[in-house]
Amino acid sequence: MRLIGNIIWLVLGGFFMGLAWWLAALLCAITIVGIPWAVAAFRIGTFSFWPFGQRVVDKPEGAVAAGLSTIGNLIWAVFFGWWLALGHLISAVLCAITIIGIPFALQHIKLAALSFFPYGKQIVPIVD
Repeated sequence: MRLIGNIIWLVLGGFFMGLAWWLAALLCAITIVGIPWAVAAFRIGTFSFWPFGQRVVDKPEGAVAAGLSTIGNLIWAVFFGWWLALGHLISAVLCAITIIGIPFALQHIKLAALSFFPYGKQIVPIVD
């Protein structure tokens, strides 16, 4: 069932949004300073291509790492997060037009929220 969901997801905006995440990663990787953001964007972009069967969880961090993640998320949100979130929200509206697309719209909304805060998150498989 996850395979079918992921294939439909690719058609209903997942492919284009995954490419958008990878484009953001490429733009960040151009500079040495942006490499940490590029790694996070590539990881979330890969998740954006194939989200069903995986979930996003918080990384266990100490106080210093959590503070650095917050600063990194703020910088990310200013430069890239807002337009990725906008793309996911537009995709969510287009998916929500049909009843079949509602679960996919909800996934786009989750990814829109993740667009602002990619640091301090990790992708783990869902174990049944």
